[in-house]
Amino acid sequence: MNKHIPLAMPVLLTMFIQFPELAYLNAQEPTDLNDPKYAELAYPPTDDDIPGGGPLRRNENQIKTWMTRRIHFANRGNQDNGAVVFYGDSITQGWGDDFRKQFPGVHLANRGISGDTTRGLLLRLEKDALSLKPKAMVLLIGTNDLADGIEPEVIAGNMKLLIAELKKYSGTMPIVLCQVFPSHPDRNRPADKIKKLNELYFNVVKGDPQITFLDTYTYWAQPDGNCVPDYFPDLLHLNEQGYAKWASGLRPILTTLRLMETEPKPFTPEEGFRSLLNGKDLTGWCARDNKTLEFQASYDGLTQTPDARFRAINNGITAATTPEGRKYQVIWSKEEFPKDFVLRLQFRASPNADGGVFIRKPQLQCRDYSIAGPFKDLKNYKPQEWNDLEVTVKGTTAYCTCNGEVLLDAMPVPESGPIGFEGDRGQMEYRNVRVKLIE
Repeated sequence: MNKHIPLAMPVLLTMFIQFPELAYLNAQEPTDLNDPKYAELAYPPTDDDIPGGGPLRRNENQIKTWMTRRIHFANRGNQDNGAVVFYGDSITQGWGDDFRKQFPGVHLANRGISGDTTRGLLLRLEKDALSLKPKAMVLLIGTNDLADGIEPEVIAGNMKLLIAELKKYSGTMPIVLCQVFPSHPDRNRPADKIKKLNELYFNVVKGDPQITFLDTYTYWAQPDGNCVPDYFPDLLHLNEQGYAKWASGLRPILTTLRLMETEPKPFTPEEGFRSLLNGKDLTGWCARDNKTLEFQASYDGLTQTPDARFRAINNGITAATTPEGRKYQVIWSKEEFPKDFVLRLQFRASPNADGGVFIRKPQLQCRDYSIAGPFKDLKNYKPQEWNDLEVTVKGTTAYCTCNGEVLLDAMPVPESGPIGFEGDRGQMEYRNVRVKLIE
């Protein structure tokens, strides 16, 4: 008996009754799977001559699902050409073709197949994805490999092959690799195996600026490493709330890649405030020695720093995800502030991101607070959404709030110095930055 068999069909039907939001996994238009015109889409009869390692799933339900989905892709004709392609398994399939209306204005294509594995993605890459001439790729894959008992090292080897094929197709096309989501040992997906696989995935893409490695494990995981049932009703697949949360983690990344939110929302500073950004480039900002604050280089007229870490986007400064995983860097204002002032801005952090706002030199931690801390108990913080930060400096003391909640009520600061924004881990966005001098 093949040990690499997923849930039997009766169990799947029970899941659909108990969790109706998962019915999409078996929903597809009826078609004749034996029609000769679809022969090239058929499941391969053996694993021979297929790139990658680990066996393909060969139960009847998987073969039917594979064919049904691929025929669905073929029947969509040219409407998915030039799209941002989401490529993966049932969790990707679960977006549906309308992606639950979570990415307004973005041309998207769903190429997820329930039950698929890393080797399956390698097999169908050219026909199902690259033939669309994708504008970008979003990958989530590997959980089914683990459930089938395939070791993380083998799965990561398949991912390395997949990334190589994508880079062969285009050396500039953005690739977003999502970490494998947490699940549960009851679904044959123990936390230690998932963590190991995500570590190996990172090793595959580390240092590659073409790839954004998105932490989609930490913000789903409980302290024991297993998934949060409120988002994973069957301990594997997402519900509506889960997809909304995944979308909130992806939207900032797609914005930085200029795939959505390509036009800034109009913003006018409040009376008495003036903007520290011109809405076009990094004029007024510079590199300094982070210890001495000695001026090093001007970024006037540049839309991004020479290493592309800091970018002028949508009336803000984005500290993009570094290919190294984490790297401490700061961009500083040329202007220094010896007088009392009020600083206001909005920030948005990707999952588990770590950044900071520097006030005359000392750092106010500005992060994805709910995960990265240090202010984990905030009631008004909105993960992966825009949050309001306000800092009032009087003398050598700063009073700091986030969405009206106090972060620090007496932060010591020097008598004068610039404003700075940090990038460390993940992506941090800072926008609508303005100051008001207190006379």
